[in-house]
Amino acid sequence: MKSHVKVCVIGGGVVGCSVLYHLTKLGWSDVMLIERSELTSGSTWHAAGGFHTLNGDTNMAALQGYTIGLYKELEEITGLSCGLHHVGGLTLADTPERFDMLKAERAKHRYMGLDTEILGPDEIKAMAELVNVEGILGALYDPLDGHLDPSGTTHAYAKAARMGGAEIVLHNRVLETNPHPEGWEVVTEKGTVIAEHLVNAGGLWAREVAAMAGLYLPLHPMEHQYLVTEEIPEIAGRDTEFPHVIDPGGESYLRQEGKGLCIGFYEQPCEPWAVDGTSWEFGHELLPDKLDKVEDSIEFAYRRFPVLERAGVKTVINGPFTFAPDGNPLVGPVPGLRNYWAAVAVMAGFSQGGGVGLTLAQWMIEGETPQNPQALDVARFGRWITAGYTRPKVVENYQNRFSVTYPNQELPAARPFRTTPMYPVFDEMGAVWGHQFGLEVVNYFAPEGEARYETPSFRRSNAFEAVGREARAVRDGVGIAEIHSFGKFRVTGPRARAWLDRIMAGRIPVPGRLALSPMLSPRGKLLGDFTVSCLSDTEFRLTASYAAQEVHRRWFEAHLENGVRVENVSDRITGFQIAGPRARDLLAACTRQDVSAEAFRFLDVKRFCIGMADCLVQRVSYTGDLGYEIYTDPMAQRALWATLWAAGQPMGLTPFGGRALMSLRLEKFFGAWLREYSPDYTPAETGLERFIAFGKGDFIGRAAAEAERAKGPRRKLCAMVVEAEDADVTAYEPIRIDGHVQGYCTSGGYAHWAGQSVALGLVPAGAAWDGHAVEIELMGARRPARIVTTPLFDADGARMRG
Repeated sequence: MKSHVKVCVIGGGVVGCSVLYHLTKLGWSDVMLIERSELTSGSTWHAAGGFHTLNGDTNMAALQGYTIGLYKELEEITGLSCGLHHVGGLTLADTPERFDMLKAERAKHRYMGLDTEILGPDEIKAMAELVNVEGILGALYDPLDGHLDPSGTTHAYAKAARMGGAEIVLHNRVLETNPHPEGWEVVTEKGTVIAEHLVNAGGLWAREVAAMAGLYLPLHPMEHQYLVTEEIPEIAGRDTEFPHVIDPGGESYLRQEGKGLCIGFYEQPCEPWAVDGTSWEFGHELLPDKLDKVEDSIEFAYRRFPVLERAGVKTVINGPFTFAPDGNPLVGPVPGLRNYWAAVAVMAGFSQGGGVGLTLAQWMIEGETPQNPQALDVARFGRWITAGYTRPKVVENYQNRFSVTYPNQELPAARPFRTTPMYPVFDEMGAVWGHQFGLEVVNYFAPEGEARYETPSFRRSNAFEAVGREARAVRDGVGIAEIHSFGKFRVTGPRARAWLDRIMAGRIPVPGRLALSPMLSPRGKLLGDFTVSCLSDTEFRLTASYAAQEVHRRWFEAHLENGVRVENVSDRITGFQIAGPRARDLLAACTRQDVSAEAFRFLDVKRFCIGMADCLVQRVSYTGDLGYEIYTDPMAQRALWATLWAAGQPMGLTPFGGRALMSLRLEKFFGAWLREYSPDYTPAETGLERFIAFGKGDFIGRAAAEAERAKGPRRKLCAMVVEAEDADVTAYEPIRIDGHVQGYCTSGGYAHWAGQSVALGLVPAGAAWDGHAVEIELMGARRPARIVTTPLFDADGARMRG
């Protein structure tokens, strides 16, 4: 065993072996994998081995598509068989809501280039004759679905890695991981290794491996059962292999296994496993059968697949595998730990393992990933997360594995957890709550007598009228909303301005002013869209996405310099935004300072005393209206509210939530983080290029941004007015131009003040002209739309800037 390596991977399951292989594939051969037992000793060996591309997140779907396409390459490289069975797969829909979801997924696949299709009951029966199609409305068919041999596939990854120069050390448990000047000291039963980079791919033991570094990773193992039948004549007599069938209504998946069938369940009475930690002695053993927990699922399966009722059960497999709170993997550089990488919670290892390995290897070697990694980034959960939060969210995710996923859905487990001082006040006022990064946020306020619950739907929900009332109240008078859900950083020090000039692509403002600035990666991709406020030449405030605060903190810390201090103050500063034509009147009624248009200009930032609260006030508004952001200490927030609320009553001050804010920003064609602005896109594509200060010195991403500016972007973000009926754009709907899919939507919704359905999306640059007629697919129907270049509200910005 080597004493020094560039990378040490801990864990010999399919994910660890994939990471090892991809590191060698991309050119790093001085790499080692350490496994406490044999390869595949955790979840891998007892996995059902199915793979599919269906995923609600398009980047995850692409990652899964890469994984599936990789298996033949592995077989060619190594000469080993992965036991591939590309049999195709059906996902059934037994309710209109589920059928809506499948149609929405099929729409995404159109621009992703995936060859899926919607089938009717007769077509399902012709393809999979053992399915009882009674009550089935249709299905999504994916020809790429299939299954493989878990052990053979893992050993193929391992052999390919060895062929690239990797070392694999078996029967060698890791005892300690300690920070070291060269990276990490990995103490094992067979000696100590110094590694520049450490990768935790510990699978069932990922929590224990993380704890060695003083780290908590939010994941938890769950018990999972599937059955393998004895030989079934109807299967044995087929000329071709039976396709995969996912029956979400029955919480089950089914595939052929030999001359019988394999069927697994995501049952409601599920059980977390190893609540207090995974024993180091656990390995190649299964858990006791618990068929009583899947009795209802089995009974349902007998109705959907009647042949099962006559089949004998040959084997029952009950084994654990790990989930993160949202079901996606935890991958990437861990914030706060230098050169410590995660590749854990990959519950669908044979659908995602190849893509996870590629993504992590690209991140380590190239410094960033070609695609937006947000869906699997370990930094999407912050320091606030606990085991007590993780466990109920993991149970909820397991139970909802095959449930319909709605764009407006709010899942209730482990909530409320993190709240601001305004939570009881707004709750008393009828708030309908959402959550962001673990924090409770108001979606909208339900009028008295109406349900305090938004019906999940792909179409306009019961919140439609309430959200409309809030949006119109802002435009017609003045509205107030809490402003806690922004990420906020304080940057101080003698080199603060110079550092910001390098980190940010935009102009850094003078004292008393603020500016909007993109933050770019070296490849010129968007890492953030920030408001930069200058309080003095040595003190700045950065404001951006609340959910991205750990991602941003990680980036800042990786690029920190002497003479600069960066503090995450996201939860140490809170307050309100007020917006609407009477917003200035409200502010004037609450402070002795001059807030006239001449004294307090658009993009000014000033310190005010409002009532009893010392505040930082910024004249800017995401509503696109006249507005102000008012920040204060959380301990003073309730007093600030009392002052604003009392002064606002004669003006008809109306509280509004996030749903109304999203409606209002659409009327101004303002983009949103992780919708219009994300690491998938560049400033030139999204219109943020106008905020880049090309006249200043060097900044990260400058060369890439200049190159794109010189040749022009191949696609552009544009706004469209849609002739919608009862459903609006949410995201990823395909855009047809001249009958062909040439773009897709990034977000959308109903603009209540303008009274129109609006979509934002990316189309070829040459097609982004005013009035251009296009079509957007909504719920399986092509809806006419037209590109518009003039905002629907305050087109010249006179009200916002006046």
